[in-house]
Amino acid sequence: MENLHAYWRMEYVTQEKSPEERRPFAELPQQTDDKANLIISREEHSFIIMNRYPYNAGHLLILPYREIPDLEDLSESERLCFINTTVKGKRILKKALNPDGFNIGLNLGTAAGAGIPKHLHQHIVPRWSGDTNFMPVLGSTRVLPQSLAAMWDHLKATCDTLDSQ
Repeated sequence: MENLHAYWRMEYVTQEKSPEERRPFAELPQQTDDKANLIISREEHSFIIMNRYPYNAGHLLILPYREIPDLEDLSESERLCFINTTVKGKRILKKALNPDGFNIGLNLGTAAGAGIPKHLHQHIVPRWSGDTNFMPVLGSTRVLPQSLAAMWDHLKATCDTLDSQ
């Protein structure tokens, strides 16, 4: 039997606060010791920080300075900066670590896996062929509560409604 040890995650696992109460990112931009705070880059409206509890070596987070929970809460200039900062983070990882691929994504809300749901953050996880894939729990297994056709109808109607507003 092989063992996977991640002793550094114990601090995260034993935190007493609920995800809704945790605010680890709120004060970071005001602090000046970027190395101690693992901040890689500061942009106009967002910043790049190393994940203190990484899924893989080089796991980065992109955060807006404002503590907001959702993409919809970003202004247009903040959204542009957020995506450009994501591209910059990916470029940094590509040049520094030369991974074979990336997982880039958001968890919006606790039901979606957001550990810090009050502060929007995007994950950039470098991946290498043969590393352990943390994303799927069971291979080739999907739970779809509605047919694809019914879901398309619903999403298309919603999209049309939003476009007409």
